[in-house]
Amino acid sequence: MFRVEELAIDALLAPVSFALAEQEVLMVSGVSGSGKSLLLRALADLEPHSGQAWLNAEKQSAFPPPVWRRQVMWFPAETAWWDDSVEAHYPDAVTEKDSDRLVSGLAALGLPKSILKQPVTALSSGEKQRLALLRGLAFQPKVLLLDEVTANLDPDSTLAVEALVQSYLAEQQACAVWVSHDPAQAERLASQQLVLSKGSTTL
Repeated sequence: MFRVEELAIDALLAPVSFALAEQEVLMVSGVSGSGKSLLLRALADLEPHSGQAWLNAEKQSAFPPPVWRRQVMWFPAETAWWDDSVEAHYPDAVTEKDSDRLVSGLAALGLPKSILKQPVTALSSGEKQRLALLRGLAFQPKVLLLDEVTANLDPDSTLAVEALVQSYLAEQQACAVWVSHDPAQAERLASQQLVLSKGSTTL
């Protein structure tokens, strides 16, 4: 469903090729500066790059950039918040169906519904990561580009995020490219593994 051929960024990211089927997870690791986050940004068409990507046999170039980025969504390690209120970041949750999905997601991640009423400044880094994940999943992307989304979480919260993502991939027939420095996490989740080093890639 998601195929990439010879995607590269001159002098910064060596050519990368892979193919993922529904529900598969490509775990990406590598030393600092090897281009892991650059890869995710390039896949989301947020960095100039060579090579090509396909989603369900359609070339990236066939998608308007905003449409591609909602289908192939980047979840950065540093989350962005543009309003003082947590609740204001979930406008789609006003419908009953979306509200139920959001509440279910909060419960799955060990977060109370009342957290939506808090100011963003009251959130911990781990709470921000989990809430940003739910915010992105509300758009129902087909490819999740996950950049160390459990880096600030305790072991129980990490497992909860992993379970939520796996459940989402099954329900939505989606796939994921997941950057992680945790070998145990890669062992639990990987359908494939990609190791980046400066100037080379190993799949």
